[in-house]
Amino acid sequence: MFLCTSKMPRISTWIEKLFQLFLLCLLVAFTDAKPPNIVLIYADDLGFGDLGSYGHPSSITPNLDTLAAKGLRFTDFYSSCALCTPSRAALLTGRFQTRSGMYPGVLDPGSRGGLPLSEITIAEVLQAHGYSTAMVGKWHLGYGANGTFLPTHQGFQRYLGVPYSHDQGPCQNLTCFPPNTKCFGVCDQNRVLVPVVWDERIIQQPVDFTQLGYLYNAFAQLFIADAVASGNPFFLYFASHHTHYPQFASGQYAEKSLRGPFGDALMEFDGSVGTLINTLQEFKVEDSTLVFFTSDNGPETMRMSRGGSSGLMKCGKGTTYEGGMREPAIAYWPGHITPGVTHELASTLDILPTIATLTGAHLPNVTLDGYDITNLLLKGSPSKRKTMFYYPPSPNEAQGVFAVRYGKYKAHFFTQGSLHSETTPDEDCHFTAKLTPHDPPLLFDLDADPSENYNLLAQGMTTDLQQVLKDIKREKYNFEREITFGESQILKGMDPALQPCCNPTCSPKPSCCMCPS
Repeated sequence: MFLCTSKMPRISTWIEKLFQLFLLCLLVAFTDAKPPNIVLIYADDLGFGDLGSYGHPSSITPNLDTLAAKGLRFTDFYSSCALCTPSRAALLTGRFQTRSGMYPGVLDPGSRGGLPLSEITIAEVLQAHGYSTAMVGKWHLGYGANGTFLPTHQGFQRYLGVPYSHDQGPCQNLTCFPPNTKCFGVCDQNRVLVPVVWDERIIQQPVDFTQLGYLYNAFAQLFIADAVASGNPFFLYFASHHTHYPQFASGQYAEKSLRGPFGDALMEFDGSVGTLINTLQEFKVEDSTLVFFTSDNGPETMRMSRGGSSGLMKCGKGTTYEGGMREPAIAYWPGHITPGVTHELASTLDILPTIATLTGAHLPNVTLDGYDITNLLLKGSPSKRKTMFYYPPSPNEAQGVFAVRYGKYKAHFFTQGSLHSETTPDEDCHFTAKLTPHDPPLLFDLDADPSENYNLLAQGMTTDLQQVLKDIKREKYNFEREITFGESQILKGMDPALQPCCNPTCSPKPSCCMCPS
């Protein structure tokens, strides 16, 4: 309320005071505003071409397609690596996997190493900012002695899941619906049966895969309910096992898809996405929650129709071609993110710094490789990311990055196929396509040729292309001059005694590690 006085100040003074009051009101509103909840949904081995909204003609993914229609769908979004462990480390830390030592390859159930506890994850950033934090699903960043590397030691207050890939155990104990139907192929033998861990305690070994989706959904629902009741903002990392081989699904989804077992698993994953959104709606927090969806790497085409699809993109898992690292991605936040499609460049590396900005949390005092893409999400502004560097699953400092994307151009300095990308008609993808250096590099225009079919330099060097190559080499040099390689956690080796066992004193291992829930 403004009170009149006998001495009226000048008009300009009143305007200044009103403006100051307006700014004060904005400051109070911003200060009192509760930071958004964050739900990060991560698929496993899902290809760029696997969703209906990304062009697959027979996938049944209504919930993800609705997110894509009502949110921001990315066409040029990248994982940091074409393999599970390194890509997950980069997602949670905002740093290339080389910095944290999460290379070469992936961690084993009995690995001595894991994501170093000195690394700071999204969960740690948000927990320090007053968030309730939880993770559901596949961790694959280490187990260690007495669960040293589990999510509960990396900022997640609650955890329920399988701590590594579900094929890292005997496949004969993984059955599909209907009961007693053996899954396709061969998995890792001479390892313990696949466990389910609740926080740091094994609650089931082996896992009942026909009920795992229900268990994960119920845990996520309960966490959201508890967080809302407590009044805390929350961070939920939902890292599904779908659609990694061997696929599984509950009775609700098994034998329901046109795509067979892969499609059934994808349907169950999509059903979980629907459950999460319905839960946000039920507790009236949908409009105050940023939901971000993507995948860890491209499809494992060696599994043929059970390996997924990279769509137009070349090759798949294990390679630095587009099919290995370009992923579907959707950002959804009603009332904040305008529905549409963006062709701007972005990466899983950008999620941590973006979440820090959106929530007001402090960034970790370390070198980050991600960019804040808040303005891209909320305003449709150009992305701060102009480059993407492609490391192979087994990188080394001598070779450096295999490829560099700069704007719409991508240069391959090395190419190599992968066992994970077998069976496709393109022999460049196969294991027999050995490591090959390229000088000059192979150069592609990804806007015109996302399939990487036509090397621009094969058509002759022009002045414009000379400048493009000069720019790319400059970006590569500057990046590699600064990047550091941490001590490899994978090369610390394995100890069978470190494999999780619900009955640690039993004998003989690993066969005695069996504790049904």
